Amino acid sequence: MENLSELLSDEDLIALTGYRLPSRQIEWLTSNGWKYFVTGANRPIVGRIYARLKLAGVKPTASHVVSEPWTLDLSKVK
Repeated sequence: MENLSELLSDEDLIALTGYRLPSRQIEWLTSNGWKYFVTGANRPIVGRIYARLKLAGVKPTASHVVSEPWTLDLSKVK
């Protein structure tokens, strides 16, 4: 099984945007409504989970984050 980073790789960004130049990738991400950060080297970075949600047609927002921590409830187990 492949060990995937939390961030899309350079190859992933090229496949997603169709562009090799970071400036063109940034243009594509912006015009298509993607959230991203820019590194000190002026390269875009996109989270892998965000990209999966976006490509699945889910609008990733803060409301998708669990507001309360999950706890195991064994009170109904006999």
